[in-house]
Amino acid sequence: MTTPELSPLKQALLALERLQARVDELERGRGEPVAIVGVGCRLPGGIDDPDALWQLLRAGGTTRVEVPAERWDIAAHHDPDPTAPGKVASRYGHFLRDVAGFDAAFFGVSPREAERIDPQHRLLAEVAWEALEDAGLATAALAGTRTGVFAGIMSSEYGKLLADGDPAAIDTYWLTGNEMSFAPGRIAYLLGLQGPCLAIDTACSSSLVAVHQACRSLRAGECDLALAGGVSLVITPELTIALSKSRVMAADGLCKTFDAGADGLGRGEGAAMIVLRRLADAERDGDRIVAVIRGSAINHDGASGGLTVPSGAAQEALIRAALVDAGVEPRQVGYHEAHGTGTELGDLIETRAIAAALGPGRDTAAPLRLGALKANIGHLDAAAGIAGLVKAALVLARREFPPHPTLQSRNAHVPWDSHAMSVPTSPTAWPDEGRPRIASVSAFGLSGINAHVVLAEPPAPSTGRAEVPASVADTAASVAGRAESPAALASDSRAQLLVVSARSPEALKAQARAFADLLQADAAPPLAAVAAAAARRRDHHEHRLAVVGAAHHDLAARLRGFADDPAHADCQAARARPRARSRIVFVFPGQGSQWLGMGRRCSPRSRCSAPPWPRSTSRCAASPAGRRRRCSPAIPTPRNSLRSTSSSRPCSRCRSPSRPCGVRGASSPTWSSVTAWARSRPPASPGRSRSTTRPR
Repeated sequence: MTTPELSPLKQALLALERLQARVDELERGRGEPVAIVGVGCRLPGGIDDPDALWQLLRAGGTTRVEVPAERWDIAAHHDPDPTAPGKVASRYGHFLRDVAGFDAAFFGVSPREAERIDPQHRLLAEVAWEALEDAGLATAALAGTRTGVFAGIMSSEYGKLLADGDPAAIDTYWLTGNEMSFAPGRIAYLLGLQGPCLAIDTACSSSLVAVHQACRSLRAGECDLALAGGVSLVITPELTIALSKSRVMAADGLCKTFDAGADGLGRGEGAAMIVLRRLADAERDGDRIVAVIRGSAINHDGASGGLTVPSGAAQEALIRAALVDAGVEPRQVGYHEAHGTGTELGDLIETRAIAAALGPGRDTAAPLRLGALKANIGHLDAAAGIAGLVKAALVLARREFPPHPTLQSRNAHVPWDSHAMSVPTSPTAWPDEGRPRIASVSAFGLSGINAHVVLAEPPAPSTGRAEVPASVADTAASVAGRAESPAALASDSRAQLLVVSARSPEALKAQARAFADLLQADAAPPLAAVAAAAARRRDHHEHRLAVVGAAHHDLAARLRGFADDPAHADCQAARARPRARSRIVFVFPGQGSQWLGMGRRCSPRSRCSAPPWPRSTSRCAASPAGRRRRCSPAIPTPRNSLRSTSSSRPCSRCRSPSRPCGVRGASSPTWSSVTAWARSRPPASPGRSRSTTRPR
């Protein structure tokens, strides 16, 4: 019976069912978890990756140093008296070892333009690239995609240095190199990304607000992949002078969060970016999931005790809102990464808000552990929130609470025991409580804009999949979902072809050394996994190296041999010729393009099967149009409708803009499954018995 033959009441009921299904779909989208699949960071003390950060955390170390001479003359600018005009109250801070270096040629930027670009913009571009590599995503495949960039950034000190009071020094590159919107805009331009692109300034909460906005964009379907994070550099002394006058600078440069002797903050600098995908998409594609963002919230302090005075009530409401968004009970949160500047007033307000929001109903045998990364690496201003989130993700991944480095005596005004809260002072295992481990992160802006994110540990691997240890080239751990399972890669004892590439001969040597280090690490991934990741999940640049070996030590030795003396290395090196990227066109003729039983080889029982094949064919066969037109089921056989191509109307399930049009008749499920299997959107797709091409 067709719809026109139904009574008005039945038609109304069907319409209500469709509307309810749409509402349910929208509700699921609003609460859809978001997976962190890649991390890139540059933090004080030479920390260039998450592993190095974890080593510092577990050792309870700090990165405090005296202000480097290339920033400013500390002897001329320092005075311990915070009221001294034009002086900074501390000689110390937490600094990157190199902010001037930038591989301009790698990004196709001219030397003249590179000199005019704010080092914050340059650093953010490099860290974004590293995050994508960590996620195992080849950047060449992202061009033209709905990938968003969300960057927290709050000032541009470099532009003032370039101008130096001389208007004649200002040129076009000064504008594009220092205006804050160009920080994420340049990343989108360099990679060809066409999703949302935002520079966000909410002071110290900027980067965590960026993460919140990225998650909202993914859930709303505005983008399918997102880069989110932030950057901040301490180049000139002006802001430090202003903070000294506000009496929030610690003389020793250390944030003594939670301590009775907390007397201010120590300034720091750095950058971090994470790669985000909807959890369902990440699981479908076999991505290595670092952690899962369950929910988030942002708000403002409102009319607090002063423009820069935090509001405990607003912070408590913020945490509760994020928990509701995440669908998490307060007692389920086992670790909280505090904003924790180390100021007497700020710490007291924050810890009381944490106790009120997360303390009730908590078992004293399983207290809430608190931490603050600022105690290790200082206050990173706009990048503080994303740095704290990376730490919280590491705590979840390692299932361990690192020691807090600056706690001597707990602040007696905080209700530690009555609300079951504690601060670890030595590495402490996070016990299994029979449910996913949950962590939360806060960041508060000086202007009153606050953000909170709720994280969970990754879901357990599905049956038949094996965990691969994370390492310098983490992409090796995540290659499996695109082809073979990790278990299959781990058991593959054949000789492997490892391909390495770079954009210059020197960079190729550096890459060879990095892969050699990976292969010789204690927790080195399986050789087949490393080879597969290098081949499938890395960009292939102009200068290339190919090495064959059947053992980790064998390949590592050959890689080091190339790095030391390319002319005598036991491997093959060459320079590829630049050429335009090939474009794929799918042709969908009505006849002559299929044979009986052709779908059997792509059935779930076949080695060549991929999840999109049975899913897509099943959807086509199950659709009303498919049933009316006898579209073939998931596994075509000689007896089904694939024998006939008489139907000339397209299957309604194949009209989605995400699939090529022109799919005709009974062959439509087969070809729509082929395109879903290939996960490709061709630029053109000629239809049946026609020579016309439909451009994309």
